[in-house]
Amino acid sequence: MLRIGYIHCSTGIVDRRAYQQHDRKMKKTVSALLLLGAISGPAQAQETATGCGTIRVTVGNLRNTQGLVGVALFDTKKGFPDKPDKALEGRSVTAGEQCVVVFTNVPYGTYAVSALHDENGNGKMDKTFIGIPREGFGTSNNPKIRRGPPSFTESAFNLENGELALKIDMNYF
Repeated sequence: MLRIGYIHCSTGIVDRRAYQQHDRKMKKTVSALLLLGAISGPAQAQETATGCGTIRVTVGNLRNTQGLVGVALFDTKKGFPDKPDKALEGRSVTAGEQCVVVFTNVPYGTYAVSALHDENGNGKMDKTFIGIPREGFGTSNNPKIRRGPPSFTESAFNLENGELALKIDMNYF
């Protein structure tokens, strides 16, 4: 007589002992799943509440359409604004009258964006011998340019929901 699970195949009779063992295993499995759901439920709710959004950066006021425009997204002051290797994410697009770069799936939080018009395409900001930029640059919030580059604090913004649109105007000396 072949027995599969708790039903005998030849007679169709239920084996009570096997059925009871199966019932206990199912109760343990269901209990474990409910416990797992209770533990992970708050974490999932927190993840949903935290969320992600999109940052759309439009760079304008370019003096020409030569080279590339690099845009870097920073989540900390470390490396901001001139060290794109320290950025959370960076993108380059061909220079045009206006350039648009979109950062997607960005967790809600505080950020700053820097942009460089790399006219000769060498991947860095060219400067004069005394350190004045020869190429265009800009940061989020378009802070007034004083001595030295704008700070992270001056350029910071909050991404709180959905999509945020920023406009950065290039500065040239």
